[in-house]
Amino acid sequence: MSGSRYLLDTSVLIWWLAEPSRLSTAVRSTIADPANAICCSVVNLWEIQIKVKLGKLDLELPLAEIHRWVVQEEGWMVLPVEWPHIRRLDQLPSPHKDPFDRLLIAQAAEENVTLVSVDPLMRDYPVAVLG
Repeated sequence: MSGSRYLLDTSVLIWWLAEPSRLSTAVRSTIADPANAICCSVVNLWEIQIKVKLGKLDLELPLAEIHRWVVQEEGWMVLPVEWPHIRRLDQLPSPHKDPFDRLLIAQAAEENVTLVSVDPLMRDYPVAVLG
């Protein structure tokens, strides 16, 4: 694979699934390019599950179907949370209080991948951001 590596934040993952028109042309092109390695994280799935249970997110697909779609339909890797990702949290500055986003930032930094996000706070961290 000659392309670049990208990690999607949860909003981007949801929009790609349900409302891709909400994403910029650059983000849609990047995700759709088969030369690029696209990842999501168990953090995304965890955040989706919590938001659905709290009534903050309404999705037509159940979580298991979203996971199947990510892995089988899109062919993306699901990045697990590992000790180096947790350890990296200690090295991050504090502008972002969302624990899911902080962990995604730590994973992107540790894995040396570009984070795909529309959240402007993500740019306050030492990771490459597309969005």
